[in-house]
Amino acid sequence: MAWALKLPLTDEVIESGLAQDFDASLSGIGQELGAGAYSMSDVLALPIFKQEESNLPPESENKILPFQYVLCAPTSPAIKLHDETLTYLNQGQSYEIRMLDNRKIGELPEITGKMVKSIIRVVFHDRRLQYTEHQQLEGWRWNRPGDRILDLDIPMSVGIIDPRANPTQLNTVEFLWDPSKRTSVFIQVHCISTEFTMRKHGGEKGVPFRIQIDTFKENENEEYTEHLHSASCQVKVFKPKGADRKQKTDREKMEKRAPQEKEKYQPSYETTILTECSPWPEVTYVNNSPSPGFNSTHNSFPVAEGNGSPNHQPEPVVQVADNLLPTTTPQDAQQWLHRNRFSPFSRLFTNFSGADLLKLTREDVIQICGPADGIRLFNALKGRVVRPRLTIYVCQESQPVREHQPKHENGDAAANTFFVYHAIYLEELTAVELTEKLAQLFNISPRQIHQIFKQGPTGIHVLVSDEMIQNFQDEVCFVLDTMKDDTSDGYHIILK
Repeated sequence: MAWALKLPLTDEVIESGLAQDFDASLSGIGQELGAGAYSMSDVLALPIFKQEESNLPPESENKILPFQYVLCAPTSPAIKLHDETLTYLNQGQSYEIRMLDNRKIGELPEITGKMVKSIIRVVFHDRRLQYTEHQQLEGWRWNRPGDRILDLDIPMSVGIIDPRANPTQLNTVEFLWDPSKRTSVFIQVHCISTEFTMRKHGGEKGVPFRIQIDTFKENENEEYTEHLHSASCQVKVFKPKGADRKQKTDREKMEKRAPQEKEKYQPSYETTILTECSPWPEVTYVNNSPSPGFNSTHNSFPVAEGNGSPNHQPEPVVQVADNLLPTTTPQDAQQWLHRNRFSPFSRLFTNFSGADLLKLTREDVIQICGPADGIRLFNALKGRVVRPRLTIYVCQESQPVREHQPKHENGDAAANTFFVYHAIYLEELTAVELTEKLAQLFNISPRQIHQIFKQGPTGIHVLVSDEMIQNFQDEVCFVLDTMKDDTSDGYHIILK
């Protein structure tokens, strides 16, 4: 009984002690706030924040990126927290990417008032497909002749200079821009994610792609090779209007989830910010043929494997789109419009067959599509081909054929030696373009070709310049000879 009477007393003591401790803690907090000692650095020093910071790379700590790229397309709402955002795109639709200068005052002064070069790529997100990217892209090229995976919508773009699309790199475009001026580039992706799935039974999930932008500044030789910044985002590409339907489906699914479940997912943002990443590795030029010999002064470049006959000539710069036939059905006519980058007008021509489209006059097409796209559509309907400004034919002496030819009585087999020529199509008529085309033919890097000479009177070597190329006769023929550069691993090419 005595023990029971003392119990309330013990509770009072405990409650009194707790109250004193609580008052002391409150008074301490008040003193710190009153003294102005509160700062975010003290909060960030807590163990929980230190643990999160340890997962970040040290280089990104308090780092402000020089540029920011914003893709004007909404992110999916069905992505969990801490996962990378995913953005849905429509095939062939133009999407804006805003190129923003994010530098502090005085940062990177060497590019102030100068151009930088940005390269945009559409690449695979899955590591498995990255290993076989070359084979995947070659298969796509075979199934879609004349099409590109990535295109620039130049009329819509603002502030870009010298846009280029290499015909051999279907998934890459590049351009120059001034960071101090407003710059927006509009891109179109023409492949869809389900084109690279393993099984084609319908309803399969498409593979994700990455849109990556690498930006470079000029080096001492005025070449854009010094890396400044890289960023990328994850996307999936659907057939026209498919991205809108997928976005709507994801939004409806999220609305049906319980509030506790919704908290596990990211909200959908109106735009997609590309996040910093490692620069895309430079193209590795793989040569399956034996490398040039270094024993003698004059050598012979091995032509890329598969180019040994006239049936395997390099593709011209301007590739011919497939022609529309009068017998084409309305469904096939829709596919033809998408393949030839006329997706915005596909709804206008929903019930048009091939014969209906071919009956349209130039005035009809311009009135329907506008002057620019109308003229382009009319030329595509009529199958008009834009000829290159200059065509030259080059060859090397065919060593295997010459060795197997029967010799004459005097032991000379030269009379039986024949040459295999390759066509090179030039548009810019510059020495740089010729160097790139020859490097592409030989399957080597353009940097390995130091200089190009033309053999002149009495065997002299005349340096090939832009002006000389502009004075070449169309369809002129040259026999190529190569000369090893003694000071490096490069070569000089002689046009004979």
